[in-house]
Amino acid sequence: MNKTIQSMKFLGLDMINKANSGHPGIVLGAAGTVYNLYTKHMNANPEKPEWFNRDRFILSAGHGSALLYATLHLAGYKLTKDDLKDFRQLNSRTPGHPEYGEAPGVDSTTGPLGQGMSMAVGNALAESYLSAKFNSKEHKLVDHYTYALCGDGDMQEGITLESMAIAGRFQLSKLIVLFDSNDVQLDGPVDNAHSDDIQQKVKSMNWDYHLIDKYHDYEALNEAIEKAKKSDKPSFIEVKTIIGEGASSAGTSESHGKPIGVEETNKMREEAGYKKDLFEVYDEAYEEFKDTFIKRGQTKYSEWIKTLSKVKEKDIETYKQFMDVVDNKLNIDFNEIFNVAKVGMKEATRATMGKLIEIASEHIPHMVGGSADLTASTKAKGINGDFDVNHRIGRNINFGVREHAMAGIVNGMTLHNLKAFSGGFLIFSDYMKPAMRIAALMDVPSIYIFTHDSVAVGEDGPTHEPIEQLTMYRAMPNINVFRPGNAFEVEHALRYALESKTTPSIIALTRQAIATKNKVDYDSFKTGAYIVKDYEKFEAVFIATGSELELALTIQEKLAKQHNIHIRVVSMPSQELFLAQPKEIQDRIVPNKCKNIIAIEMGSSLSWYRFANKVYGIDEFGRSGKGEEVTDFFGFTAEKIIEDYLKD
Repeated sequence: MNKTIQSMKFLGLDMINKANSGHPGIVLGAAGTVYNLYTKHMNANPEKPEWFNRDRFILSAGHGSALLYATLHLAGYKLTKDDLKDFRQLNSRTPGHPEYGEAPGVDSTTGPLGQGMSMAVGNALAESYLSAKFNSKEHKLVDHYTYALCGDGDMQEGITLESMAIAGRFQLSKLIVLFDSNDVQLDGPVDNAHSDDIQQKVKSMNWDYHLIDKYHDYEALNEAIEKAKKSDKPSFIEVKTIIGEGASSAGTSESHGKPIGVEETNKMREEAGYKKDLFEVYDEAYEEFKDTFIKRGQTKYSEWIKTLSKVKEKDIETYKQFMDVVDNKLNIDFNEIFNVAKVGMKEATRATMGKLIEIASEHIPHMVGGSADLTASTKAKGINGDFDVNHRIGRNINFGVREHAMAGIVNGMTLHNLKAFSGGFLIFSDYMKPAMRIAALMDVPSIYIFTHDSVAVGEDGPTHEPIEQLTMYRAMPNINVFRPGNAFEVEHALRYALESKTTPSIIALTRQAIATKNKVDYDSFKTGAYIVKDYEKFEAVFIATGSELELALTIQEKLAKQHNIHIRVVSMPSQELFLAQPKEIQDRIVPNKCKNIIAIEMGSSLSWYRFANKVYGIDEFGRSGKGEEVTDFFGFTAEKIIEDYLKD
């Protein structure tokens, strides 16, 4: 045991020293905790790192990545010593904070504190739903634990407490959190900024609480984990440790994020009797992981494969549905099931989306989601009733007023192959943005549905009227922002989001009713922009999104009838998809030769100048008043835009 823990510690220190960058404090302080978790409890198979029924380990304290990489290397994952030596180097498989998809065994991207905790809750929620959906008395296809390691910083983040409250409410008993409690953070002792009673706080959120208050009391730690496995609640195990244990800076914030250096590390080697050079470890360390973690994982994996075969023999329909989840497949024809949109209909796009979510969910058994206490307004609601302690197959998640946790939990569910979605007002996406960014960074197709997408919200006023949000998300890499302009575009936006494999989606919808004046097929929609109505000769191109598409078509009609002026109207539901098209397609839809290209959108104008030479937008905060009065105030009427256009 000691040789293995020493190997983990010094591998981590060598990585940090070579990079001259990293966080040695947690490596030295938490190595024993991680050692016990992997060798005594974790069920995973390094030969099959994507095994669906593996235990998940989420390092919410992502700055401890060197410890995670050292552990994965010793545990048999395809992470070589050369990979470890490339720690924190450009384009390496061992980046400064864990990144999902870069190295096997890394179950989520973490680093911004608290994000890992929310994704751990999402993983556990997904396990709870899927086990209720697919398990029988004879066969358990989904039966695993989600473990997370967090630190003092995690416990100060609001998203952590939001997420823990949700986990406790739903009694996600397969969730076990290990709290590396060393009473030190970057700026000094924790009590400089924190006086909370962690035990009372955790228990009040309906979690089991265990305290390991003696350093290296691994017997007590393992007993606590075993008790946690038998609990009907999520479990929180506080493990008292010494940050930077063994270093001259032990117990102080200096050891948090400052490399110890080769000279002191060699001295620590000598004092510990660790007779190995840089990046060398004891053979016993590999052997111990092989005889415990690897052997146990291979056995559990083989047993699961046998169970899968038995289910296939006895219940082929359950097997097929389950394998769709495992393989992340959709076996549905959207053209057949989506028949909500009709030319001539007039309704809020949020209402259209509500209908489509219900239809899609009937055909996708792993589509799960809900809203942040706004279901009645957003219409973003899962089917089959509310997910709850006594109704685990309910697919509507009552997130409560916890937008940040909701987004992080959706990411965790998406990592577990659910088609997970959230619902909220677009203005409150501000609370969710950090988690949405993590989804984009991880290349996972989380779905974020927003309503009340413009100043047309009206009486709720500027606090509830989004201005800069669409531009903000359009500036974010690897995320698709959809603002559908009619019911057909809503259908296609949801379809695109559900079919996406590596890109999260934002769908922004109206509260007010808008008319569906044109039909568009999916292939045209996928180009991100398309010509809605045209003339052989036109003097201007009007680009519009959302409710402003109807406005643009009205402007086109009036200019033609009243002034014999012909314009082209282009709908651009997704700037990202349009910019991904070949130049010839872009030029065909929005021709560069046209010197009069005008964009219309009730929000920040900034993102539109890459397409247009003039923008009718809003670059100030909104107003409180009736929706029509507010849009009129900002000049979004056909009469005012035509009057302004004719001046030019």
